[in-house]
Amino acid sequence: MKYFSLIIIFVLFSCGKKEDVLLPKSNVTIVKDVEDLSPIYIFFKTEGKDTIAEVNRKSSIISTNWIFNIDKRLPLKLVIPEVMKLQEKKRADSAHKKEKAENYYSYADSIGKNLAFLPFTKVYYKMEKPNKENFVFYFRKGKEKVLVGNKEIKISEILQHFYSIKFERVPDVVFLFDKNMSYEEYIQDKILLQKYVSYNLDKLPVEFIF
Repeated sequence: MKYFSLIIIFVLFSCGKKEDVLLPKSNVTIVKDVEDLSPIYIFFKTEGKDTIAEVNRKSSIISTNWIFNIDKRLPLKLVIPEVMKLQEKKRADSAHKKEKAENYYSYADSIGKNLAFLPFTKVYYKMEKPNKENFVFYFRKGKEKVLVGNKEIKISEILQHFYSIKFERVPDVVFLFDKNMSYEEYIQDKILLQKYVSYNLDKLPVEFIF
C-alpha cells in the first residue's frame, strides 16, 4: 500500500503541475511487493486530435527493478514502442544492470485495494505479424475470447486446445495482440495468461503487436 501512496504523490505534483496516470484494474494480485524500484511513467496526452504517449523516466536506475506505470487509456500501438525502447536500453547497459533486476507493469487490484505488479522482463515484443510457421493465439480489441484459426476459445482453454492437436512438428506458440486495444485490456489479458498459461510454458513466447 505504501508504494501506491508514493506513486500518487509523484503523479499529482511532478514538475509542479498535476499529471494523472489512470492505472488498469484487475481483481487479482500477481505480485504484491517490489523493493529496490524505480518508477517509469507513460502519460496519456492529447495534441489536437492526436493521442500521445509521453514518457517520464527521470527517476529510473538501471540496477533497480523498473515499475512501468502506464495510463490505461493508451492504445498498444503507442505504448509498446516506448516499452521496447526502455527494455533495449536496460538490456544493453550490462555495466550497471543487476541480473535480478526485473521489469513490472503496475495495476490496481480492485478487490485487495492495493497496487499490484505483473512481471514482463523476459518478454520480447515485435511490432509485426507472426509468420505462418508459428501457432498464433490472437487477442482482439473488445473480445473476451481468443481467435485460433477460425475458432474462438477462452483464455483458460489455450493450453488444453494446443495440447489436443497432434502436430507432425510442434510449432512455437506466439501471442498476437491487436495494436488498437487499450493498455488496460492488454493487462487484463496478460493477467489471465499468467494464471492459466505462462507458468506452464518452458519459455515465455514472443508477443506480436499488429
